[in-house]
Amino acid sequence: MVKKVTMQHIADQLGVSKFVVSKALSGKSGVSELTREKVIQAASQLGYFTQPRRYGEHRKSADSEQDNRQSVLVLMPNVRFQTAGSLYWGKILNGVTETLEELGLGVVIISEQRTDAVTRILNPDGFLGLIGIGQISTAMLLEVHQTGLPMVLIDHEDPLIPADTVFAGNVDASARLTAHLIGNGHRDLYFLGNSLYSRSFRDRWIGYRLAMEEHNLPVQNAHDPMSHLEGVDGAIYEPDLRIWLEKKHKQGKLPTALVCANDDVALVALRNLQPLGVKVPEDVSLVGFDHIFETGGGTSPELTTVHVPKEALGRRATLKLVERSQDRKAPIEKILMASELVMRDSVAER
Repeated sequence: MVKKVTMQHIADQLGVSKFVVSKALSGKSGVSELTREKVIQAASQLGYFTQPRRYGEHRKSADSEQDNRQSVLVLMPNVRFQTAGSLYWGKILNGVTETLEELGLGVVIISEQRTDAVTRILNPDGFLGLIGIGQISTAMLLEVHQTGLPMVLIDHEDPLIPADTVFAGNVDASARLTAHLIGNGHRDLYFLGNSLYSRSFRDRWIGYRLAMEEHNLPVQNAHDPMSHLEGVDGAIYEPDLRIWLEKKHKQGKLPTALVCANDDVALVALRNLQPLGVKVPEDVSLVGFDHIFETGGGTSPELTTVHVPKEALGRRATLKLVERSQDRKAPIEKILMASELVMRDSVAER
């Protein structure tokens, strides 16, 4: 009988503690990326991911629980603030890992952008499937797809890769948010954000546009620079946004309401309106998206936004992966989860 490979075997080979191995494999903080990479490589070489596992059984000890359960590969490349520490992406990741724990499933988290970081451990016999969070390159997804490993993508889709996807209902929520501003008397609205950054941002632009068109209001040109702000890092696009706000203010043509692609864009806008003497919401109403600050973020005024059920996205994707692993031939699904408006003080009637 082949001896079972445990975390202790991996630890002994590397000369580290089993605690370090456990944290590295589960994606928890406290270990360096180099150590995490070495642990994953050693685990792959020892056959930790490919040994028979008894999915769904109850275990008697913490060690046997980790060593016997089937694992899920979670891929969240560290790009564009897409990190475990993010107030958006991190909560989605928490939803995934907490649900896996409840189901008695192991987890290996890969945050590398390099395709070879995934391919060196990508044995379809060693994983129940893959959950992808956020932006992932087509090349990397193709490597996974070619193994036949089931996958579910969160907040991302690729036209070349057939996979189940889980999204927040961005179009509907953005349309309702825009309609809320229109219902408060606003007729001169503007969308701020990079509509090409992700599927979610594009859908938020579409929702804004649909609401404006439904009320026969003029919509900015799709190629307007404010709907294509460079990147998603405020430090990069803030100078362009500041110049635009200053120009509009000087011309007396500031919109009465700004619809922002996410809360970060809204906060950058707020920060640059204040030096101009523009009051929110008295002069300009301002809304965000994502609800990254549960209590308003300490801004004055507190930001009206859309609550995206981040942990629930992770949970639903995990449950979908289990369903997919049990029925590979079922139709591929795109799952949309409702998002709710969070009314605060950054919107005023006109």
